[in-house]
Amino acid sequence: MIIQDKDKVQIQNRLADMDGKVHLVYFTQELECQFCHETGQLLRQVNTMSDKLSLDIHNFQLDKEKTKQYKIDKIPATVVVAEKDYGIRFFGVPAGYEFATLLEDIIAVSRGDSGLNDSTREQLKAVTKPVHIQVLVTPTCPYCPVAVRSAHAFAIENDNITADMVEITEFPHLAHKYNVRGVPKTVINEDIFIEGAVPENSLLEKVLEAATE
Repeated sequence: MIIQDKDKVQIQNRLADMDGKVHLVYFTQELECQFCHETGQLLRQVNTMSDKLSLDIHNFQLDKEKTKQYKIDKIPATVVVAEKDYGIRFFGVPAGYEFATLLEDIIAVSRGDSGLNDSTREQLKAVTKPVHIQVLVTPTCPYCPVAVRSAHAFAIENDNITADMVEITEFPHLAHKYNVRGVPKTVINEDIFIEGAVPENSLLEKVLEAATE
């Protein structure tokens, strides 16, 4: 994906809403990674859109310390961090509808604000053990960004929650593992499943269920 000149001003205007600085941490390798080049190209372009953005690129195989630090197990992988790592991950190229998700996440992380309603924020305080959310998506799915943004917002709100966008066509073994018949499909702690995009309170119910197992 190459950002067209006609879209650059719109993206720059959107990123003008950033408060603090945001760091994009990208994991890649040259061989045996079909979409790594495309993802790297996209992130380099985004990085030029705001002076509050910075980009760090690591080799998945060689930079083992960073790979371990950010718990990266597949590539291409993009981490969106500020002064802290909120547990937000993009596995696969954040293109198509998910490009807007990337921009929204950058702004949310820059503010350190999940944007969730007060009731959800209060109930998420009950999550005191690790909860891992994976949202399986495709770039052409118009309903997927809602599910990804909700999961990432939960991760911003509670340090015990981590949330991944997984572009499923790039990781077909996961499509098979989780028996994906349609997207978005959300997997929580490997054993709780949500089909389709659901309201904030429905995701909250499942996250709280996972936290009490």
